[in-house]
Amino acid sequence: MARIGGKLLKKNVPLRHILEVDGRRLQLSNLEKVLYPEAGFTKGQVINYYVRIARTILPYLKDRAITLKRYPNGVMAKHFYEKDKPRYTPPWVATFPVPRRAGGADIRYIMINDLPTLVWCANLANLELHPFLHRAPAIDQPTAMVFDLDPGENADILDCGRVAFFLKDLFAQWKLALFPKVSGSRGIQVYVPLNTKVTYEVVRPLAKSIAEHLEREHPDLVIAEMAKVSRAGKVFIDWSQNSDFKTTVSVYSLRAKRPFPFVSMPVAWEELDRALSKKDRRSLDFSPGAALERIETLGDLFAPVLKLKQRLPADLLKRFSIGNIVC
Repeated sequence: MARIGGKLLKKNVPLRHILEVDGRRLQLSNLEKVLYPEAGFTKGQVINYYVRIARTILPYLKDRAITLKRYPNGVMAKHFYEKDKPRYTPPWVATFPVPRRAGGADIRYIMINDLPTLVWCANLANLELHPFLHRAPAIDQPTAMVFDLDPGENADILDCGRVAFFLKDLFAQWKLALFPKVSGSRGIQVYVPLNTKVTYEVVRPLAKSIAEHLEREHPDLVIAEMAKVSRAGKVFIDWSQNSDFKTTVSVYSLRAKRPFPFVSMPVAWEELDRALSKKDRRSLDFSPGAALERIETLGDLFAPVLKLKQRLPADLLKRFSIGNIVC
């Protein structure tokens, strides 16, 4: 547990510059710096959020390489990505080597396996957490298939919700469960838990074929092309996230897309349907405080994604021309 002066860190209390976290002493800096300007949300509050959400978010990060996305001067200033661990990374931070696609030395990714590492990363102004779909060391096996629904110009999160239901109805033919989460920005991500030994070699082309199928079925709303053309009024189904070199924002991660802090949050299908019926976009925005209260009330709606084992049926693969592979 994280402690300040021997007290558990539970509320937005002022943070000292030295924080004891599970026996690790962390030196924190610039806690008063505002990172989300319109909300006045500070770096200290970012750290506090991640401490309070840690028990829920850590299972989704454990043993997954993380691409750091750092905003040292806040969300309205320049940010940068960091794949290789920084030279000043503490020795107790877990890392995992991943071969570079272009050759050369391995990338030594950080893995956020515990609370001290989570706090350390937050202190680097790493606002967003972007893990891979696989766990180390099985870097060829995604634990889920994901469809990242991205609205184009003149489309919005409600349009993404309609496309999410297209996916749900399609997979229902094979009795496969899907779990949606809002991205914390403008879109929605839909996860198909796998947790088997299926590889990206199967999952990526399957996701692409399904996206193209939905484009044919709903040409007025869905597009599956990677090029950013002709997306106005449509939702792009980004199937390419199902790659061993791509990361997707974690559930319960903060986002840095707007001057207010919002959280990538799971939603029940009934909630999404209600938002569509009422045309209520705002019901799909979750502040850090709302996210914490929601977990307290509803628990972790995304929990099945961690353990639910679902095999991709042979007739599903055959329908979408993925060969004679049974998963």
